[in-house]
Amino acid sequence: MIASNFLVPNGTFIVEIIAFLIVLAVIGWKVVPILNKALEERQGQIKASLEAAEAARAEADARRREREQILEEARAQAREIVAQANATAERLREEAQRRAQEEHDRIVASAEQEIAQARQRAVDEVSAQVGALVLAVARQVVGREVDAEAHRALLDEAAAALRASTDSAAANAAH
Repeated sequence: MIASNFLVPNGTFIVEIIAFLIVLAVIGWKVVPILNKALEERQGQIKASLEAAEAARAEADARRREREQILEEARAQAREIVAQANATAERLREEAQRRAQEEHDRIVASAEQEIAQARQRAVDEVSAQVGALVLAVARQVVGREVDAEAHRALLDEAAAALRASTDSAAANAAH
C-alpha cells in the first residue's frame, strides 16, 4: 500500500474544487442578483420609511406650531374678552353709581320740598289759627265785630314775622 500524502492533491480533490467553483458560479449568477435585488428593495423600503418618518415629523412640527399659534390667539382673545368684561363691569358700576346718586339727589330734593311745603302749611295753619285767635280776642276785648279786611294787613304782618322766626329756627336746626 502506498502511503498517501495528504498534502498532495489527488483526483477527488480536483473534482471537489471544480464542483465547488461550479456551485459558486451558479450562486453568483443566479442567487446573488436575487439577493441584491431583495437587499435593494429592502433598502428602498427603509429609505421610504425614513423619508415618511421625516415628513411625518415635519408635519407634526407644523401642526404643533399651528396649534400653539391657535392657542396663543385663543389666549389673546380670552384676555381681550376679560378686558372688555372688566371695562363693561366698570362702566355698569359707574352707571349704577351715577343712577343711585341721581336717585339720592332726587329723593333728598323731594324730601326738602316736602319739608318746605309742610313748613309752609304749618306756618299758614298757625298763622290762620293766630289770626282767628287774635280776631276772637279782639272781639271779646272790644266787644264788637272787628272788620277782617281792615285788619288783614296786621294779620299778614304777624304771619310774616312768624314765618321769619320759624325759617331761622329751621335753618339753625338744619346746620
